[in-house]
Amino acid sequence: MQYRNVPKNGDHLSALGYGTMRLPTRMGKIDEECAMRQIRSAIDRGVNYVDTAMPYHGGESERIVGKALADGYREKVQLATKLTPWNLNTRQEMDRILDIQLKKLRTDRIDYYLLHSLDAVQWKKLRDLGVTEFLDSALASGKIRNAGFSFHGDLRTFREIIDAYPWVFCQIQYNFLDEYNQAGTEGLRYAASKEIAVMVMEPLRGGMLARNLPREVRQEYARSPIRRSAAAWALRWVWNHPEVTVVLSGMNDEHHIEENLKTCEEALPGSMSPSELETIAHVAGMYQRLTKVSCTSCSYCMPCPFGVNIPYCFSLYNDYCRGNSRLITRGWYGLRLMGGQDAGRSDASLCQNCGRCVDACPQKIPIPDELMKVDRVLGGLRTRLMLPLIRMIIRRKGEE
Repeated sequence: MQYRNVPKNGDHLSALGYGTMRLPTRMGKIDEECAMRQIRSAIDRGVNYVDTAMPYHGGESERIVGKALADGYREKVQLATKLTPWNLNTRQEMDRILDIQLKKLRTDRIDYYLLHSLDAVQWKKLRDLGVTEFLDSALASGKIRNAGFSFHGDLRTFREIIDAYPWVFCQIQYNFLDEYNQAGTEGLRYAASKEIAVMVMEPLRGGMLARNLPREVRQEYARSPIRRSAAAWALRWVWNHPEVTVVLSGMNDEHHIEENLKTCEEALPGSMSPSELETIAHVAGMYQRLTKVSCTSCSYCMPCPFGVNIPYCFSLYNDYCRGNSRLITRGWYGLRLMGGQDAGRSDASLCQNCGRCVDACPQKIPIPDELMKVDRVLGGLRTRLMLPLIRMIIRRKGEE
């Protein structure tokens, strides 16, 4: 395992961190046995940074992480979780939430505590509620060891927050499509110049950079004499930056865990050659041309009060616009979202433009406007005409 240092406290953190926003599920709920086995396996292999948050998996992620870190595993890791500002209204609630988190996580301290998903609006809200005094108090009591924040705003706000408090670390969205988005490369370097450790989230853009690759992207990777998976290409690009401390991966498959561990061992800062970086630059340009909605499937917009499965709508829409098996993609839209499985609808046409999702979206996507496009492209007559055929195929398979 490769380890990188936190400048302000000297901690040696695994360059690969375990993110728990996308734990394995079964029947819509976390598969506890599988999740615990995977988390412990990664720790046994050297991962020592585990990241969670109260909203993940509808509030269940922290509880599962707490169970996984029993039996001596808690002392092997640095544990991170977050104070979520969205439904926070008083200074006193901050203390209450932290105590709840400590109980769910079965611990007496949070090693790395973040203010969650800050942008200009949420930062002003928390600051006005007295969040810096809360952090000072929690640090003094030992309930948290290091204060930081995760970020989904603009570069100007990022710099303002960095300069506003003696942070030990921060967490930014960063990948080869986000060099100039949100904090971006400039923000990464600014934080590092202040000796603030940088944890990276969404290195694969919610998995988009690792699966269902457009034909052009597959061809570009194939032209390189180096043979590696798309996930390895994208992760190595992030680890190539010496300013990055930890890269969080939402690992929920044993094969992915194994591959990421192997990639991490080799992906030292500055290890990518000019030709490798050129390959990534070409791939980035292709994605930028083909991707219609910059959704990372973080699900902060969910649940939709009208039943729209927003992340899945955008995932299929992007797949369709990239030219990935368009007939199959349309079929999946009808099957999963338009009632093809007789499980109720959750397609884009249900959107009532209430705006709740827009306020929650870290990417600042105009979600209702984009859902109208999804419905226009995928929810039309062609898809509706496919539904009887889809239902017939499902019934026949069920009878076999």
